[in-house]
Amino acid sequence: ETLAMLVTLEMGKPLAESRSEVEFAAEYLDWYADQATHIEGRVVTSPDGTNRHLVHRTPVGPCLVITPWNFPLAVPARGIAPALAAGCTVVLRPSGLTPLSALGLARVLVESGVPAGVVNVVPTSVDDATDCLLGDARLRKLTFTGSETVGKHLLRRSADQVVRTSVELGGCAPFIVFADADLDAAVEGAMAAKMRNGGEACTAANRFYVQ
Repeated sequence: ETLAMLVTLEMGKPLAESRSEVEFAAEYLDWYADQATHIEGRVVTSPDGTNRHLVHRTPVGPCLVITPWNFPLAVPARGIAPALAAGCTVVLRPSGLTPLSALGLARVLVESGVPAGVVNVVPTSVDDATDCLLGDARLRKLTFTGSETVGKHLLRRSADQVVRTSVELGGCAPFIVFADADLDAAVEGAMAAKMRNGGEACTAANRFYVQ
């Protein structure tokens, strides 16, 4: 309940949606905790049949997680959880608009037994505050959710060190109503598609086509 209230006060979404986001974040942590038990290697025979190849999975290394303000708890959890499951340390840079939600998540992780220094939070409103990390050879992974402009910048900065990257740069979602549609259902669907999360979602409908 404390985390939900924090999300609502910072981001502005209704408290009921914030409660759902807390559950959403917990589901990420739960699912990846289970996946940690399934990280397996394999042994394959070479094409000529004379050798065996051993595939052994190891942590990629320190990860930088940069997250937006519209889901200030769930998106950080989505970045942190797989990194921890794979045995990686994390630097989380939350949106400068919603740092307290991220700090609340980090506090829960520490209270749950995550060792000191494994999850690090850098609250800042300075645009290039974490660019220096992308130039550090020790950083091996970047995950970013946000705008296309910032995503391009981060990809360019990641290139020199060949940092592995995962970027989600929003959507471009049309809402289409055909002539034979149930208009009541279409209106209800349009409201959900456009106004979920206060209209701040990468899946939000950004244009309407009505036949």
